[in-house]
Amino acid sequence: MANLEHQRAEYAWEKSREGLTVGDSDYKNLCKGAPALIMSSGLMQTLAFYADKNKPHHQALNRHLMQWLNQRFPEKVLAAEFTAVMDSLYKSESPFYREATTETLALLRWLRQFASV
Repeated sequence: MANLEHQRAEYAWEKSREGLTVGDSDYKNLCKGAPALIMSSGLMQTLAFYADKNKPHHQALNRHLMQWLNQRFPEKVLAAEFTAVMDSLYKSESPFYREATTETLALLRWLRQFASV
């Protein structure tokens, strides 16, 4: 079984290919800016911002992040859809929210690299 970093890389490779078909440079630029947005605004606010945008690359990245959180924390994030993810984050204790944020940033490091290839 692959370690967590390998799992992130595998997931990011697959999803970055999908994201680039949706909005090539737009998806790539969104991946590059996402960590700063999360750090300045917060994970929930960033997911809400992307959900509010009606652009394919925003929707794709949001879907990829939510699916990863569901895959990574299935006992806490019960589904990979917006309402379920937001409910699990706002109802969670601070340590889990920080862990989910850290995990999202770790995934984004891979997505940024692969989307640039």
